[in-house]
Amino acid sequence: MKRNIVIAAVTAAALIGGGTATALATTGDDGGSARQAATTQLSNDDVRDDDGDRDDDAEKTVSADVTASEAIASALKHTSGTVVSAELDDEDDSDKVTWKVDVLSGDNTWHSVSVDPSSGKVLGSQTDDEDDTARVRAALKGSSVTAEEAAKAAADKGVVTSVDLDEDGKNKSWEAETRTSGGAEQDWKIDLTSGKVTADRTDAQDDDADDADDQD
Repeated sequence: MKRNIVIAAVTAAALIGGGTATALATTGDDGGSARQAATTQLSNDDVRDDDGDRDDDAEKTVSADVTASEAIASALKHTSGTVVSAELDDEDDSDKVTWKVDVLSGDNTWHSVSVDPSSGKVLGSQTDDEDDTARVRAALKGSSVTAEEAAKAAADKGVVTSVDLDEDGKNKSWEAETRTSGGAEQDWKIDLTSGKVTADRTDAQDDDADDADDQD
């Protein structure tokens, strides 16, 4: 289940001469992240600006003082329940980044809690309408690994930018996305009972299939 919204800008410019850049657009949906490459002719200045923007985004994400597990802990102090997802979110494509933590309370009410990534302070919360409460409850039945614990486990792989429950299919698990200091992203699966972290091969296979289709 992906409630995450990962926002990236694709910069387009008229042919001014000099330099070819490849822009990447990434969106989050129920099936995971879909990446689409588009080749655009840019001037040398535009290439530098575009690269600079991407570097700034990576640095902004990695430099968050509050980790995913700490943001989850802070959200639970504010709103008791079960955390189903947490994401470092660039809301409304603005420069302000916050942790968005989805909490399912005991009365089956969904809460979206915003946490400051610098201080860990809860900035506010709102009630959300979701139609998958039963599936989430069923997926977590018998689970011994919480979202907070999954985030801690994935932190060994890099800076955790999101953790989310995948309640679809046979092999239910926590999904986490990490980013290295160089900006490289990787998806991971965390077992709901053992906490074992493995690379998300499904995501990698989807990317390979997309590349093969593009070549055809």
